[in-house]
Amino acid sequence: MNSETNENQTGSGRGSALRRSFRRFLWIMLALLVLAGGAFVYVRYYFVFGSGVKAGTLNYVVKKGYVFKTYEGVLIMEGFRTATPGTLQSNQFVFSVDDANLADSLMRLGGRQVELRYNEYLGALPWRGYSNFVVDEILSVK
Repeated sequence: MNSETNENQTGSGRGSALRRSFRRFLWIMLALLVLAGGAFVYVRYYFVFGSGVKAGTLNYVVKKGYVFKTYEGVLIMEGFRTATPGTLQSNQFVFSVDDANLADSLMRLGGRQVELRYNEYLGALPWRGYSNFVVDEILSVK
């Protein structure tokens, strides 16, 4: 009986080993959950899904937002896209700009033919803009 009391007091019994292994299991699961969450956030909001160039007439670039003031713009591309037969609709490219200097340059180019390089993300961040398409460079102005 004396040896059982010593085992319970020192924590070297079977119950203590189970508690340690359960704590270790919880820490491993927590670490995996944090890693999976980090990977999800990276892929959803920071991984560049696609990039390309769009050309057309720059309609406008504005700075707007309630909490995060972001730059949003619209580029009208040539040609027409019809969602339903018998109707006409202009083909617009809605984008965001995260660089203030680039946005200021684009604001002064309204109504002109431009070529813009953009990156496409799977999700939009409030401080980056409302659109999944973020313009990062002006290639040419006509």
